[in-house]
Amino acid sequence: MDLDTFFVSVERLMDNSLKGKPVLIGGSSDRGVVASCSYEARTFGIHSAMPMKLARQLCPHAIVKRGDHEQYSKYSHIVTDIVQENVPVYEKASIDEFYMDITGMDRFFGCYRAATGLRQKIIKETGLPISFCLSTNKTVAKIGTGEAKPNGQREIPLGTEKSFLAPLSVRKIPMVGDKTYQLLRNMGVAKIKTVQEMPVELMEQVLGQNGIMLWKKANGIDNSPVEQYSERKSISTECTFEKDTIDIAYLHSVLISMTEKLTFQLRSEEKLTACVTVKIRYADFNTYSMQARIPYTSLDHILIEKVKELFAKLYQKRMLIRLIGVRFSHLIQGNYQFDLFDDTVEHIQLYQAMDRLRKRFGRNAVQRAEGMGITHHDFNPFGKATG
Repeated sequence: MDLDTFFVSVERLMDNSLKGKPVLIGGSSDRGVVASCSYEARTFGIHSAMPMKLARQLCPHAIVKRGDHEQYSKYSHIVTDIVQENVPVYEKASIDEFYMDITGMDRFFGCYRAATGLRQKIIKETGLPISFCLSTNKTVAKIGTGEAKPNGQREIPLGTEKSFLAPLSVRKIPMVGDKTYQLLRNMGVAKIKTVQEMPVELMEQVLGQNGIMLWKKANGIDNSPVEQYSERKSISTECTFEKDTIDIAYLHSVLISMTEKLTFQLRSEEKLTACVTVKIRYADFNTYSMQARIPYTSLDHILIEKVKELFAKLYQKRMLIRLIGVRFSHLIQGNYQFDLFDDTVEHIQLYQAMDRLRKRFGRNAVQRAEGMGITHHDFNPFGKATG
């Protein structure tokens, strides 16, 4: 199931006058970027990640909205709660996309009928349009959902996967990005049917292991399971000091350094967090923690401020501290697009440049001045994912 033009749909819930009009979500200045756009705007050739200046030239009468992280996160949580109440196994693939395994529902009133009922319930309780496709695996279901949009539904029965996929563009296969698409087009491949007819050995020769995976997906083969979503799934790190401390400046430096490294991990894995937890263990071994729900993000400046805020609220005893920790939970797949609501994209470009340097020269290659001097020798900078 996939919520249709999610950001735009939430904006329309808050402002009914936006319905039926071309709407752009993103930075309002010429230096901004389109984070999302309505179907009406797409007819003018506008798409996400397009410069806002160009989008306005293509559609001068489009309505531009900056975007509201809090509202989008709020409605994502509402839909997640409805799914959780009605589906035995589900995977929250992103802020607006869910995979659900409803195997066995046919014993009661049928899988398609169950999915239809859930879709109608989401629409009724939230007012948001949502589409779905019922099929035998995640790849076919995802592609089918795209074909069912806007605000539609369909079923691809067992045995019809290949015939459904055959006439579609190879771009419809989820793993095909711009470079892979261009490579396939240079080979004369435009439709999925052509990939279906190619020897898998040829695909492997051209694209390696990815070629084998692409060939399988083109043939409707995908054995990847629906991985149950858990809001407890998290990444975290802790620092146990060699000597108990009350040095606030030093504690802030450690918190900033830990948070920077965790946010880099989030972005490297293309994940967003919606919950921040800070932990303190005092010299007497009493341990306390405090958490806060936040709009989905993976950006340092937002998460560092939240970590510092939680630490300030939590650290009331003015006692020597033995350990501090930071944890990000309620993780979902997501990338920079969710943060493209500022007037300019300097922050995004800065983070992308910093991340490139870290990947090339090491995780400590770029640090904020406040976190300087804190190295991986002081603490375990990258926590393990827990569930």
